[in-house]
Amino acid sequence: MFLVPTGDHYRTRLTHTLEVSQIARTISKALQLNEDLTEAISLGHDLGHTPFGHAGEDTLNELVQGGFSHADQSLRVVDLLEKDGRGLNLTQEVRDGILKHSKGKGEILCEDEAEMAMTLEGRVVRIADIIAYVNHDIDDAIRGGVISQDDVPKGCRERLGATHAKRINTMVNDIVLETLRVGGGHLSISEEVLSAIVRLRDFLWERVYENQSVHDDFHKAAKILKELYHYFIDHPDDFLKLVEKKSLYDSLERCVTDFLAGMTDRYAFRLYEVRFLPLPWMIL
Repeated sequence: MFLVPTGDHYRTRLTHTLEVSQIARTISKALQLNEDLTEAISLGHDLGHTPFGHAGEDTLNELVQGGFSHADQSLRVVDLLEKDGRGLNLTQEVRDGILKHSKGKGEILCEDEAEMAMTLEGRVVRIADIIAYVNHDIDDAIRGGVISQDDVPKGCRERLGATHAKRINTMVNDIVLETLRVGGGHLSISEEVLSAIVRLRDFLWERVYENQSVHDDFHKAAKILKELYHYFIDHPDDFLKLVEKKSLYDSLERCVTDFLAGMTDRYAFRLYEVRFLPLPWMIL
């Protein structure tokens, strides 16, 4: 959520992925599902995510012909980009779970067959992703001074818990118990907990994601990606030298997009500085 935070305890894409994996494996184990399949989907679900989070994804979606989706890009990473174009040879179940993990502002429990993963493990990862980001984004927002603990809706605190750990515990236990109670091969959440999760997510959008101080930085991040994209399109030789390749494996636009999508926030900042800002001179 925050761009290149200086503190050691803010979440990154890597720590988010590990949290999703832990939550998803816990649910899968309790429901006697395939834990290895769950973990494989979890670890691969955000491989295609851009620097600067969803601000970066929106920027590439505007720039790239045909649009850009981090879920599609995650699948491209495992199918093509890994192992110098050979891909990882993953099973269809893993690939499907990676592709269908994303939900945006969509339903917490997806009921659309076309949008649902083909396996329960894939559906578990989707809900684990929501549980992880709703809770760690509140944690990070409090740490960053964007909100306070008391700002979190009272009803959510009372129903889910007042701390990060208690909220996750409540959500996971409710999903497991309701799914076992209802049966039928579908994930279930009690209406009370589901409404609290939805309210918590709405609160994040209202007070955090669309907070002016956070939003202004997203506009700056978008400018960085746009200028890097156009620079490398205009300087293909520099691009090939930077990625240490003699030729393109796809169109220039597609290769540049893959390169940008694979960056961390910090690397994108540094590359922008090197390509666009004058470097300080040193007197020896």
